[in-house]
Amino acid sequence: MAGPRFGYLLTAMVTPFEEDGTLALDVARDLAQHLVQQGNDALVVGGSTGEGSSLSDSEKLDLFSAVAQAVTVPVLAGTTSSDTARSVQLTSRTAATGVAGILATTPAYARPSQRGIAAHFGAVAESTSLPIMLYDIPIRTGRKVAAATTIDVVRRHSNVVALKDASADLVGAAGVKAELGQTLDLYSGDDALLLAFLSVGAVGLVSVAAHWAAPEFAALIRSAHAGDWNAARLLNARLAPSCIFETSDMYPNPLPSKAAMRALGFAVGQCRLPLGPSDEVLDQSARDVVSALAATRG
Repeated sequence: MAGPRFGYLLTAMVTPFEEDGTLALDVARDLAQHLVQQGNDALVVGGSTGEGSSLSDSEKLDLFSAVAQAVTVPVLAGTTSSDTARSVQLTSRTAATGVAGILATTPAYARPSQRGIAAHFGAVAESTSLPIMLYDIPIRTGRKVAAATTIDVVRRHSNVVALKDASADLVGAAGVKAELGQTLDLYSGDDALLLAFLSVGAVGLVSVAAHWAAPEFAALIRSAHAGDWNAARLLNARLAPSCIFETSDMYPNPLPSKAAMRALGFAVGQCRLPLGPSDEVLDQSARDVVSALAATRG
């Protein structure tokens, strides 16, 4: 049986910036290639980890094009916002950049009803022939996508083929997967819950910490699919410090990921406001986490 169209492990890539805050497209290309070399099957660009809410549409299109041309794996473009009309317009322009798919996030801030969420996703799906991964992350958007809404959207729109679930609702995710089966590829959208999501039918992970821990996440996924849950649990334990580090109230995602990439020698720059710059405490923590994980590889 063929594997999932976007693969098993995807990293939601940070967006590199120059010192003056403009896009650092050469660094984005280099980082994308590095992430693929480390074991990522696909990349997500312009999502929440990529500071998509702080990018203009023209910047997003430039970024999508640069990354899609730099790698041979699928690239998913984060094209949606709380404005459905703007989301549709940007999504319709994105196929020309060479990306392989769309990441469509629940509208943030507006807090629409389930009917509104379904209509938003439907409008985005109808604006493109590219395959779409829905993204449910209520901690950022203020709304949980109900299982019935996901099922309805998938059944109405044949190009909606995957779900990145960062809701921590394992019962709901299991129900969606049981209802839709092979029609929908389910991904954990939370690194710390990967093992649990694999146990209820997820194919893999859309990750933050795979910026620096891709080999371990890929091995965990392979172990689980092979039925070696003991190996998967051991890898999960090894990854725990990275999962704890990747976001916190003091240093929310993507601040830690950018610090980790700087620790690995990538000039990704700082985050734009409202996230703002790192500090030496975070930078030292990043160096510690990256080096400690590397030491476990022998």
